[in-house]
Amino acid sequence: MSKVKEVVIAEHAKELKLPTIGREYVNVARTASNEGWLYEDYLKDLLDLEVCARRDRTAEKRLKQARFPDIKTLDQIDWSTLQGIPKSKILELASCEYIDRGHDIVLAGPIGTGKTHLAIALGVEACRRRKRVIFKRAADLVCELREARDERRLSLLQKRYHHAELLLIDEFGFVPFDRAGGELLFNLLSERYEKRSTLVTTNLSFGEWVQVFGCEKLTTALLDRLTHHAEILTTKGSSYRTKKKVKDQ
Repeated sequence: MSKVKEVVIAEHAKELKLPTIGREYVNVARTASNEGWLYEDYLKDLLDLEVCARRDRTAEKRLKQARFPDIKTLDQIDWSTLQGIPKSKILELASCEYIDRGHDIVLAGPIGTGKTHLAIALGVEACRRRKRVIFKRAADLVCELREARDERRLSLLQKRYHHAELLLIDEFGFVPFDRAGGELLFNLLSERYEKRSTLVTTNLSFGEWVQVFGCEKLTTALLDRLTHHAEILTTKGSSYRTKKKVKDQ
């Protein structure tokens, strides 16, 4: 192939934002020539490479945007020590079909039994499928909502969270909210109801949630929405960290 053609193809690939095709077309053309491919086979192979690379870039972008505190995956789970939730259920949720349906997940259980790991791992799976994901600790989320309200940019923040196909709210129940904070969180989750998926981790039973919101009516209304189309999963056992500390001593 002449240098002129190479330059033209490279420029076209750049203008059309097809970097993988611009990078790989020579190698694919060589393979196609050696193996006697049809023209449409050559084109399909190039397009397959571009699509796969674009999907990978989008997944990497989603992973960064989620802002997980650490990257935890399903491969890192010690299934022999995870109690209360069957592996089959977690793998079923990893398909992310619940997100497509706008359903929710509540991961409840004692402190240190793997809830956050499971939540992040499911969030990572969603990112790999190019879903928009946001991870926030409950106390930080309420603080952010209150600051946005005070600075008169609450509607913009709510739109950002509504845009997320999966919102992970970790450590719900660690810090109680005042009435205003509880109402802001309730409004956010109500707006997402049946439209976007929310995953909550908590060490509290549903009967204890009123301690966090300080209002029985508000708590009942939230639970009614959050649990309507939800998988309620409960981990069991003692803290992994405590068991590891005892084992290491």
